[in-house]
Formats: sequence, structure tokens, C-alpha cells
Amino acid sequence: MSFKIIGPSFLPLQVTDLERSKVFYTDVLELEIDPKGPPHAYVFKTEPIAFAIREPNMDLSLSTKLGWGITPWFRVKNVQELHDRLVPKGVKVLTEVQPGPFGDFFTFQDPDGYILTAHEAQEEN
Repeated sequence: MSFKIIGPSFLPLQVTDLERSKVFYTDVLELEIDPKGPPHAYVFKTEPIAFAIREPNMDLSLSTKLGWGITPWFRVKNVQELHDRLVPKGVKVLTEVQPGPFGDFFTFQDPDGYILTAHEAQEEN
């Protein structure tokens, strides 16, 4: 029997300050925490893939930056409204809303400097 990788099933980001990041993801992005999450992490109720923030599980002296190269994309209903809510909250927006391969999108940063992309949720057939 051969194996087959189906696709991502869980996306955790290692953060430098768990509580600061919790505030960003819950208060600014308005994600809901799943109370069944493990210790030292917050798992959010996202679909189709669970998203989480967690304390680092690596020696930070081995890397100059957490998650270097990681750029999570989030499906959003009304991406322009999210953009317009983030700007007055002082969130660093890197690109303005523009057309893209998965609908309108924009990029912004979280408190650890992760570059996050929000893209318009497409209607499912």
C-alpha cells in the first residue's frame, strides 16, 4: 500500500508572547477560541483547517525569525470590511485590497511579524 498526502490539517504558528498574540487573534481578528485546545496554545474555531498559536517548541537561538517563510491565507467573508477594521486598530497593512487568484485579497502583519493574507471567500457550488 502506498501513502498519499491529502493536504494540511492543522496550522499552528509559534509566537513569542502567547497572551499578546491571543489578544490580536481574538480581539482584532475576532477569531473564536476552541476550549478543547492543548496547554501552551490557543486553537481557534476555523474551517476547513484548524489554526492555532502556541509557545515555541524549538530553541529560538537556532533561528533568526519564527516561522520564516510562512504566509497563512485566511478565507474571509467581506475582505474589504476586515481591512477597514484593521487599519484604525493600528495593524500594519502591507498590501491594499486587490484582485488575486482566489478573489480579492490583502496582506497584513501580526504582532510577531507573520505576514497574513486575507482573501475573499468564494461561493461554494
